Amino acid sequence: MELSNIERLPLSPNGDISIVNGTGSGSHKSNLSSRFVHDLAAECGFDLVGVASASPVPDFDRFRDWADRGLAGEMRYLTDHRAEIRGDLGRLLPGVRAVICTGTLYNGPEPHSTEFTDPERAWISRYAWGEDYHESIQAKLKVLGAKLKQLKGGEWRSCVDTAPLLERSLARQAGLGWIGKNTCLISQTAGSWFFLGEVLTTLELEPDSPPPDRCGTCTRCIDACPTTAIVPSAKGGFELDARRCIAYFTIELRSSIPEEFRVQTGNHIFGCDICQDVCPWNGRAATDAPPAREELFAPPLDRLAGISKSEFIHLFRGTAATRSKYNTFLRNIAIAMGNSGQAKYRQPLERLAVSDDPLVAEHARWAIGQLSAISAPKTTGPDENDKG
Repeated sequence: MELSNIERLPLSPNGDISIVNGTGSGSHKSNLSSRFVHDLAAECGFDLVGVASASPVPDFDRFRDWADRGLAGEMRYLTDHRAEIRGDLGRLLPGVRAVICTGTLYNGPEPHSTEFTDPERAWISRYAWGEDYHESIQAKLKVLGAKLKQLKGGEWRSCVDTAPLLERSLARQAGLGWIGKNTCLISQTAGSWFFLGEVLTTLELEPDSPPPDRCGTCTRCIDACPTTAIVPSAKGGFELDARRCIAYFTIELRSSIPEEFRVQTGNHIFGCDICQDVCPWNGRAATDAPPAREELFAPPLDRLAGISKSEFIHLFRGTAATRSKYNTFLRNIAIAMGNSGQAKYRQPLERLAVSDDPLVAEHARWAIGQLSAISAPKTTGPDENDKG
């Protein structure tokens, strides 16, 4: 669920620190130019790069207020002892002076969810269509950190979105983009279709400047959200109420999805891209990422309905969708079948309705009720002309 730029809650796969450390000799007061860092990161394969000062951490008070008001839902990794680490990067790397923020594009040529309305197919979020970004980005960050140490010394740590830091806010400070109304980081050239990664360093680097907010008066993301999860913030702007977010329901929530949001969940079984799909900046974003794995792009509900646990593991192996659990996956499949309007899914739903897992069984019974309501004949009152 940063939810990473895609897990903007952040809806990250877990709350564990995922860092790699490197140390080296030499002065920590290098005053390296921003251009040097940009060129070095580009050599390592990053599409976007910028530098932010490590202190003060931007938006920490806003994050803490958001979490304190319960808007993180059941994502305990955002509210436990790790929350305070986000406000003090020195707890991740003593003596840290700067953060190199990177972006890796992942937008491909496939249609957006808002353009794909086949009720017999499920929707998996765009970021999970290929290899697990945690591993691929961490590998590039290691190379960047090692090169930096070799050339200029200092100490460093690389982080992906499983580390407790406010990476969107740091990336905005580093000039990668602005935080839009949908709470995603938006680049003028790449939209919001990119993964974030960071290298913390004790070197003193020339910081970049944050860009202006270019959302203007546009409210397409707010208007398009089926569950009205994008809400005004008392601190100005907008914020995400995770307790209403489809991405949160289908990835992070381990319990029952509230009934009032099940119909709006539609055919989403892992994540939701709607607030990004409708963003004008994403309409002009580059589409040069590798194509989606065929079996992960809008898979047929027929194929998923009877999937075994071993088949589930095989389907998602090596992707970010391994964040999903088997029982919550079946829960989501049941909701998608119930929302499809297709009577043919009644039989697989009846099998799920007698599952040993009460979570799966309850959602399957709800879905059967949805299909029954759709197929039931309409009843009408007596004709007015028949009244004596």
